[in-house]
Amino acid sequence: MRRRDLLTVAGLGAAVWPLAGLAQQPGPMRRIGVLLPAAADDSEWQARIGAFRQGLQQLGWTDGENVRIDARWGTSNATEIHRHAAELGALAPEVILAGGASAVGPLLQATRTVPIVFTIVTDPVGAGFVDTLARPGGNATGFMAFEFSIGGKWLELLKQIAPGVTRVAVLRDAAQGTATSLFAAIQAVAPALRVEVIPVNMRGAGEIEQSVETFALS
Repeated sequence: MRRRDLLTVAGLGAAVWPLAGLAQQPGPMRRIGVLLPAAADDSEWQARIGAFRQGLQQLGWTDGENVRIDARWGTSNATEIHRHAAELGALAPEVILAGGASAVGPLLQATRTVPIVFTIVTDPVGAGFVDTLARPGGNATGFMAFEFSIGGKWLELLKQIAPGVTRVAVLRDAAQGTATSLFAAIQAVAPALRVEVIPVNMRGAGEIEQSVETFALS
């Protein structure tokens, strides 16, 4: 299983967790909202939803019997995602699973009371979804794609491979909060490694070659 898929399945399991202790208790049917930034015929997301349903069944929840899953396929269309987010917020389910960052923002606009569990969000703090990683606050929590401190590990590994390196270019799209956070982590370890890190801003993959050539001539 790819790491990205593993994180998604873990997030799906986290969405189930608030209901785990209720599965064997009689009462009204529980509801789970799901908002996915994909088309209904997307095979990858269908597989993930299948894993989600399987996890529910293992915990004693069966869709249509003691729990109802209200899934919305928003595709990649922002207007559709916002519309479905509003629908799910109005339903007030016990928990809403958000598949990725594009679904979280609209859901937080739709409800500040229903718990939201997100998967594969790169920078939930920078995006404003949570207050901090240690204390998310609000009604959203979930899983990051990776830890930003890994940026410092990249520089350490580069220094091990090429001990003589003293200047390093960091290619980034400065418009993305993720790039800023990663650069901060790289910059934090640079003095100890006696390396000067230089941010090289670019707006797309097409500028990589030009950016490298410019840095090499500087």
